Amino acid sequence: VLSGKGGVGKSTLSTELALALRSAGKRVGILDVDLCGPSIPRMLRVQDSAVHQCDSGWVPVFVGQDKAIALMSIGFLLERPDDAVVWRGPKKNALIKQFVTDVAWGELDFLIVDTPPGTSDEHISTVEALRPYQLLGAILVTTPQAVSVGDVRRELTFCRKAGLRILGIVENMSGFVCSHCSECTNIFSKGGGEELAKHAGVPFLGCVPLDPQLSQSLEEGRDFIQEFPKSSAFPALTHIAQQIVDTSQRSS
Repeated sequence: VLSGKGGVGKSTLSTELALALRSAGKRVGILDVDLCGPSIPRMLRVQDSAVHQCDSGWVPVFVGQDKAIALMSIGFLLERPDDAVVWRGPKKNALIKQFVTDVAWGELDFLIVDTPPGTSDEHISTVEALRPYQLLGAILVTTPQAVSVGDVRRELTFCRKAGLRILGIVENMSGFVCSHCSECTNIFSKGGGEELAKHAGVPFLGCVPLDPQLSQSLEEGRDFIQEFPKSSAFPALTHIAQQIVDTSQRSS
C-alpha cells in the first residue's frame, strides 16, 4: 500500500483491508514497514504486545480471538512507544529483510505491506525482499486534491521502474456524508484519484468517504468491518477488498 504523500490514509486502508479480508475468511498478515511512524499496532489495539522468538524466527502478534491476522511492526520492538527511530538506510534495509524472511508468518492468503510516504529505502528494500514470493501488486492511495494526486504520479513511476504491478488507485477522504441529512460535502474536492487512474491507464478501485465511525474505530482499536456495516465507508472498503480477492484468484 503506497503513496507519495503522507497523511492520505495508507495505514487506515491497510488496516481496514486486512479486517475486510479476514471477514471474507482469509488469513492475513500485515507487515508495517513505516519504521519511523508505526501506527497499525494502535489501530488494531495490540500496541502493548511483544514479539517472541521461536525455532523458525520471530512470532508475529496475532489479532483477535481467531488469530486470523498476523502483524509485525517495529512498534513491538521499541523500549518505549515514544522512542524515535533514527536510522540510516542500511539498518532499515536489514530490518525489512528480517521482517520478510525471519518472521514465522505461517500460511497466509494475503500479506499487506503498509509503507511510509515516498519512494526511498523502505520501498526498494520491501520490493526486493518480497520479489521471490511473487508480489501481487501495489495499491496507491491518494486524497482528491491536486497536490496529493501529483505526488501519487511519482509513485506510479516508481512502480513501473521497480517492475511492480499496479492493482489500482484508491481515493481516500472523498466527500463527507452527513449522518443527519445524508448530503455529501466534498471537503477536499473530488475525482482526482479517478482522473489519475484514467490518465495512467490503471484500475480505479473506488472512493472511501470521510467517516467519523471509521475514525472512532481506529482510535479505539475496534473492528470497523464487523461493527459498522451501515456506515458510508463500509461498502467502499469491502468492494476494494473483493476486487483484490478477484485479482488474486485470476492471477493464480
